[in-house]
Amino acid sequence: MTKTELFVELAEPNEEGISRWVSVLEFVGDYASLTFGNGASWARKESTLAKKYIIEFDKSITPGNGIDRIRLNGFNNGDYSQHIRADIKREIKKRRCVVLGTSNPEVDHKNGMKNEDRVMRNEEQRLEDFQPLSKAANDAKRQFCKECRRTGIRYDAKLLGYTMSYYQGGAEHNFEEDACVGCYWYDPLEFKKHLKSIDD
Repeated sequence: MTKTELFVELAEPNEEGISRWVSVLEFVGDYASLTFGNGASWARKESTLAKKYIIEFDKSITPGNGIDRIRLNGFNNGDYSQHIRADIKREIKKRRCVVLGTSNPEVDHKNGMKNEDRVMRNEEQRLEDFQPLSKAANDAKRQFCKECRRTGIRYDAKLLGYTMSYYQGGAEHNFEEDACVGCYWYDPLEFKKHLKSIDD
């Protein structure tokens, strides 16, 4: 993973591109490579991260001019963002969570990698790129997607008691644009359709 991808994984920005404040003390273990060297290094104005997000720094905690904390505070005004078109958001919000059946869902990108250029451009988005998930289901999916990105191994639906792991592809994630297709979390309803066809 790149340093940009590592930081986004650690910061976990919401769908508006806003994250919590991340202390530089968290740059340990899997995230040790994020430790700043000369200046902000991977978070400079010309960085990949800065091209996508508005980055804020906090230098007020420890003496000196070093960066203590960093956060993402929304998207830059490019066409590459996680923003979801208003008409799509309205339609998805009318539906029930595809996992729990509850109302007032969050609008979820089916592709947990969020690496499809077309889907990340508002004008090219389609309703079928998204699904309604309750906050609980969306939080669970977010964690499983995070683990998948970290390990390169896709979520196995047999952990939920299903007789099938994936309806397309295998356990290894190749990080291509369509690599999430076939995972339970990519589209639970589609997963269950394939499961039913096997059971029949």
